[in-house]
Amino acid sequence: MAFKEKFLWGTATSSYQIEGAAYEGGRGKTVWEDFCSRPGKVLGGQNGDRACDHYHRYKEDVELMAQMGITSYRFSIAWSRILPDGTGAVNEEGIAFYSDLVDALLKKNIIPFVTLFHWDLPYALYKKGGWQNPDSVTWFREYARIIASRLGERVKHFITFNEPQCFIGLGHVTGEHAPGNKMSKKAVFEMAHHVLLAHGNAVEVIRERVPDAKIGYAPTSAVPIPVSNNPKDIDAARKAYFSISSEDDNYMWNVSWWSDPVLLGRYPEEGIRVFAKDLPEIRPEDMKIISQPIDFYGQNIYHGYPVRSDGNGGWEMVGRNEGYARTAIGWPVTPESLYWGPRFLYERYKKPIIITENGLSCHDWVSLDGKVRDPNRIDFMDRYLKALNLAAKDGVDIDGYFAWSMMDNFEWAKGYFERFGMVYVNYETQERILKDSAYWYRDLIQSRGRLLEET
Repeated sequence: MAFKEKFLWGTATSSYQIEGAAYEGGRGKTVWEDFCSRPGKVLGGQNGDRACDHYHRYKEDVELMAQMGITSYRFSIAWSRILPDGTGAVNEEGIAFYSDLVDALLKKNIIPFVTLFHWDLPYALYKKGGWQNPDSVTWFREYARIIASRLGERVKHFITFNEPQCFIGLGHVTGEHAPGNKMSKKAVFEMAHHVLLAHGNAVEVIRERVPDAKIGYAPTSAVPIPVSNNPKDIDAARKAYFSISSEDDNYMWNVSWWSDPVLLGRYPEEGIRVFAKDLPEIRPEDMKIISQPIDFYGQNIYHGYPVRSDGNGGWEMVGRNEGYARTAIGWPVTPESLYWGPRFLYERYKKPIIITENGLSCHDWVSLDGKVRDPNRIDFMDRYLKALNLAAKDGVDIDGYFAWSMMDNFEWAKGYFERFGMVYVNYETQERILKDSAYWYRDLIQSRGRLLEET
């Protein structure tokens, strides 16, 4: 077994997707309440007002994690639950909720991983221009300072942002997610630069307040998978992974624009060339802030796509086989993505890798015997974790794996139509049922991963 002795066997959630209590405890409005109120934006006209009611049921949920043997739990904090208007006076009820959650986790020997931002921007800040406003950098720094100051004695693991490709790209390029905008490239690149500056400022202030903190960052990617082990195909896939797309609906969906500045201290040359006319002023002092040292590099990986050499030193995509394996949400099943993604990322950035999200949506329901059978999820996780273990065997420094998700939840624009959880949630009664995958994951954790080598 290549996984480390202290490998983090975790699971993950996000605030808006599970907490509910949208109008309780002093919480302020977010862009998602506004987005969900607009007809046609979310399947079924659904919203996260109640979600999984985790705000009231967190003790029950932590107990379920303990039954699953989880060693670490990644959750996000709702900025508007701490600062209802995004800035100003601290909402003590909001702080108390997360403080109590942290205490409950620590009592069960579960390491809390705090994500500062998982897409739910306070609506009051959106009215001030959101991420396009240069003041957003200061807003986020102050928010990070409050969290580090209030929770830092007990929380030692922090992630600044989750999937900026999504909350900027899907939120402001395609409009599929909150706040539902379609903006110019100039405006979008301003926002992206501010987000990266906010990341660096948050790293800096957390270091000041929690000197022993471990800090990371969690972008996402679809992984190019070489069609063979021919070095030319492998090199082609590597080039594809860090290339810059100029497609109007896809230009924010890449690795290098979001990660090179953080880990290499510079924007990729290809991107500077392709987007030159739309870029904001980028000062040397900006890059110094953005590239504040982090301790681990998180990556959310769900799937990949086949790539081969074009015979001229470049790469080309290969069509998928007819009838290829797909999850309930329609994403391809490509376990190799959890080998090649970490390998390419570690080669380039040389930071310990944590898979901060990986999982799938299944057609889950409660069987006549009261159980929730999800053999496809077990098979999926088994295949992907074997690929991740192989990456570790081949020298990639892997610190942990967080399964998405701990429980079924509000799946953004898909509403409650997709079930990603290892715990089934009846949204009418809020009953929780451990699925078969939860017991499989428990046994895998107890074996410290060795079960992967027995199947």
